[in-house]
Formats: sequence, structure tokens, C-alpha cells
Amino acid sequence: MTDNESVADHYSHGELLPAIEKALAELGKKPHQLSIEDLAPVDEFHIGGRAATQNLLDQLGFGSARQLLDVGCGLGGAARFVADSLGCYVSGIDLTPEYIETGRSLCEWVGLQDRVSLQQGSALAMPFADESFDGGYMLHVGMNIDDKAQLFREIFRVLRAGAAFGVYDVMRIDAGELVYPVPWANDDSISRLAKPAQYRQALSEAGFDIGAENNRRDFAIDFFARLRQRIAAGGGPPALGLHTLLKESTQAKVNNMIDNIAAGYIAPVELIVKKPTAGDDH
Repeated sequence: MTDNESVADHYSHGELLPAIEKALAELGKKPHQLSIEDLAPVDEFHIGGRAATQNLLDQLGFGSARQLLDVGCGLGGAARFVADSLGCYVSGIDLTPEYIETGRSLCEWVGLQDRVSLQQGSALAMPFADESFDGGYMLHVGMNIDDKAQLFREIFRVLRAGAAFGVYDVMRIDAGELVYPVPWANDDSISRLAKPAQYRQALSEAGFDIGAENNRRDFAIDFFARLRQRIAAGGGPPALGLHTLLKESTQAKVNNMIDNIAAGYIAPVELIVKKPTAGDDH
């Protein structure tokens, strides 16, 4: 099995759309009568969910951008939020066929199928023409991609000059033996963590100008503390949430990730970069 197949297999659920429909029914909600907020607990599969997406978006200044790229889009939750918030078009790509199929249904449920396009494929060889996008982002994607140099070369290729791009990945911060499973890997066979400095090098070599870098460790610890409080106060997890994706492995994966972050081994980190224009100084 190739790395791509192993990663897609790791994220595959098997009955994801029916599981989401069942959870929504328990909440008294029906498909085609939903808002993107109704889906937020399940379709933003990264630390901090919607709040983290908004934080990254606030720094990117997409403004009048019309065509944006979501690399490793998962179910397309962030893509739908961005398209709805900015009134733009978003193209997402992800390795996992089930995520794309489910995400397309969710787009139809909230009436965004004309502004959000999701397709299955590899971020290392995207089916987009050169200079197709005004900007883009990736949320918790690089942890499964070994060749980050090719990843950022490919992203650089499809962005227009002057485009901003945001990275929000779990990165390796300090040496130490990670405890598995975690949400992106059951063991180290498909875990491809790298340090912020390695990201910066790959981005710079691809041609990007490097802007802000933000370690979001404290945000992550606070997010999970609040999540645990809500679950305890509610007598258990809500009908729709991360457990809808991860099933019975949810608690172990999340607890291990929290422990790894608390130990200082890993942290979610933001990087804001730009594809320079012809007149930019280097």
C-alpha cells in the first residue's frame, strides 16, 4: 500500500454520511434545512475548529479574492465557511474519497455547491492550472506529507503572484517519544511531522516570502480544556462532533494528542506566507 493509500485508508470511515445524518436527526435537524454552523462540530477537523479557521483567515487578508484554494480540505467545512464568509469560490482537494463524496453532499445541504468545488487527489500533483488562485490555506495537512518541498512547490505553482497562503499544522517542537494513536496516525508509519524551521525552509525554497509564525500551543490546551468541560457538563459528547469522524478511537487519539502537546513535543503552528510579485524585493 502506498503512502497515499495508507493515509486515505486511515481517514476513511465507511458510513460517514449516514453517521452525520443520524447525529443531525438526534438534534432535530434535517438535510437541506441546515446552516454551516450546524455542521461546524464535525466538518472542521483541526485543533480549535471554527475558531482556528477564523483566526487564520483574519491574518490572510483575502479581501476581494475570488478564487481560493483549500489544500487537504477534508469534508470541506473550512471551504464552506470561507466561501460563505467572503462570498468567493473555493476549490478543495483531499486524498480521501469518502471525505470528498460526503463533503459534496454537505455542500448541497447548505446550498453552497455552486461556490465550493471539492475533488479527490494529491496535494503533490494538483489538477489545477498555473496561477489559478488568489490565495489559499491548509489546515492540519502536512502531518501526513513527507515531501513538503514538493507540496509547497505545487502550491506556489497554482497561486497567482501576490497571493497569501496560510499554514496551520501540528508541528514537531521538541524531541521526545510521541504517544500514539493521534487523530492523523495510529502509529508513526504515516506520521510525517516536521519542525517549523523545516516548513520555513521548504516554503522559502519554493519561492514564498515568509511572514508571521505563531505557536498556538496555549490556544490548543485551552481549547481542549473547554471541550472537556462542555462534555462533562453535558453528561457526555454531543450528538455531532469529532467522535462522529473518529468513532470509538476518539478519546484515545484526542487524549494522546493533548498529552503530546502538554509535554512540549508538538504544537499547532501557523505560518503566513506570500507568493511575491515581480516588483517585490528579495
